[in-house]
Amino acid sequence: MIKNIKKWTLAIGGVLALNACSDFEEINVNPVAANADQVQVEYFINNSITGAQQNPHVAERAFVLYWKAAGRMDRINSLPVGYYSDGWTNDYFNSISGWLNHAYTAVQIADEKIENGNVTEYTNNLKQVARIWRVYLLSELTDNFGPVAINGFQGENPDFNSVEEVYDFMLTELKEATADMDEGITAPSNVQQLDPAYGYNFETWKKYATSMRMRLAMRLSQVDEAKAQAEFEDAASGQFITTWEDSFKVAEKPGWDDLTGVMSREWNNQYLSPTLNNLMIGLGGISSEELLPADLHQHIKAEDYFGKKYEDHFTTLTNDPSAGYWFDGLHAEIDPRAYEAYVVPGWFDNPEMNRYPSWSPGTTGTTKRNLLDGEEVVEEIEAAFTWNAPSIGDWGEKGSKNQVYSWAGALPRLAHRFRNSSTERVFFGAWESYFLIAEAAVRGWNVPHDGQTAYEEGVKQSFDYWNTSSYVEDYLTSDDYNRVGTSVNWNHTAEPTDKSITYINGYNGNEETTTFSYPDNHLYKNGSVKNDHLTKIITQKFIAQTPWLPLETWNDHRRLGLPFFENPAVENSLPNLPALDQSNYTESRQEFFPQRLKYPGNLQNNVPEGYQQAVNHLGGDDSVLTPLWWAQPE
Repeated sequence: MIKNIKKWTLAIGGVLALNACSDFEEINVNPVAANADQVQVEYFINNSITGAQQNPHVAERAFVLYWKAAGRMDRINSLPVGYYSDGWTNDYFNSISGWLNHAYTAVQIADEKIENGNVTEYTNNLKQVARIWRVYLLSELTDNFGPVAINGFQGENPDFNSVEEVYDFMLTELKEATADMDEGITAPSNVQQLDPAYGYNFETWKKYATSMRMRLAMRLSQVDEAKAQAEFEDAASGQFITTWEDSFKVAEKPGWDDLTGVMSREWNNQYLSPTLNNLMIGLGGISSEELLPADLHQHIKAEDYFGKKYEDHFTTLTNDPSAGYWFDGLHAEIDPRAYEAYVVPGWFDNPEMNRYPSWSPGTTGTTKRNLLDGEEVVEEIEAAFTWNAPSIGDWGEKGSKNQVYSWAGALPRLAHRFRNSSTERVFFGAWESYFLIAEAAVRGWNVPHDGQTAYEEGVKQSFDYWNTSSYVEDYLTSDDYNRVGTSVNWNHTAEPTDKSITYINGYNGNEETTTFSYPDNHLYKNGSVKNDHLTKIITQKFIAQTPWLPLETWNDHRRLGLPFFENPAVENSLPNLPALDQSNYTESRQEFFPQRLKYPGNLQNNVPEGYQQAVNHLGGDDSVLTPLWWAQPE
């Protein structure tokens, strides 16, 4: 068998293994010190799952600079302005090739053991686990790049498959692996220790496979609804993830290895994004007075107050509804999860205040910054106990005169427990199962819950995660709109209307009044609908997925155009987003948003035939702006 294993790992050609490990000793890191004669399936599964947690180098590039940016869980001028780095892409592509290498090898070893009769009671179940995990990795790969090779680890240069073929394969694998797994079998304790997700609880692995099948089936909703419905209904008739205990999650740990936190790089600021901010302001009708200690109440502003307007220092060339304003306090009402996930600037006695970078305490400790006119200070802004998330994009001259809009000490940033490798990275939370079922119900599919029940349970699961459950009943009955015109209450679908707001002219101090209009999201029903059931579902799903699943929020936006993503500012033109300019920045168009990652240069240079095959399947240029097969049709 060892000869064949070496053949598998050394002969892996093709695209996905360009720089993957090919040495047996390297890919078979044996946590219990077995020698080569004792190689086991579980070693490869363990290496694959552990590797996919992403060491800090890979995580910064893939999870933060790509996914969190594109999924609008951070404010980063990378993919959202059309920028990509071939170096970042190569690092990620090479890494996921290795993780897939381990997963494919686990299946192959299991097959050979079964063929030779060299099996334990649980060998077949391990094979099914490897198949399920392999599907997740393939979904991650194809959702980033598009066409990939299904058989990229079979000892020969593979053909590339279309995205449709990859999805057919993944859905079939999940169905078969679930059917072929015997959840009544228990793995020995030493084997359980080699599964960082579920400890080889096979019943829970089956639930994960079913939930994954629902996720992938729903991905087809805009391109092949009949198949999406059939696959989803079949999956939803089984057991899926319904509790936090069953959620797919892996514990992070401090240090610098594959299990170190994906958001642990100290120089990444991990800001509150304007997208998330606009979704949470006003949503749910819970007052900041209820959510914050009494000594912060003095900073809370009136409900109809919009802040200070500085049109010469804050960009207005974006459809961000908060553009042009600096909010000089705390909002009257906000989603209760906001203050749990992000910390108010200047609240230094909050134990969740993150002070990274640790070598520069002044970066987060300084809360006063200036607005300038040449060398002259127009105004000193005290950002302590304020709540802002300025737009991304090019701020031009306004940005050069503004020292506050990108200063770490002036803006809400992610809570410390998500930065210090002390929690668990979530790959599939129970809330997602319920939001998927809610969407299926809205589509009229046959699922185990009606839309409202599933929607509200998804919200409750998320509130449980954030320890805010005491607010959830009032929250679910709220008719209050957020900044983009969506409310929480399932039975409240009235569309928002323009409203009168007050603000202070930042240059002369006068209080003024204006009319606020909610932004139109032309990607969804041409901007005419802001508060229907599907918008509510995807709004809540986005908030619940924060901060762990930015790839999924990017996927939902590519698929549905939901929730509302504001355009990057265009005070100057954005060379990598040529369609967006000062004549159309109030519109929402598919070509204003990144659709995929460009293939790494290594692929084109080293495997030109495979690369061309991939591009042919893509159906467009190998560029960030080419939509994937399952994306929302133009």
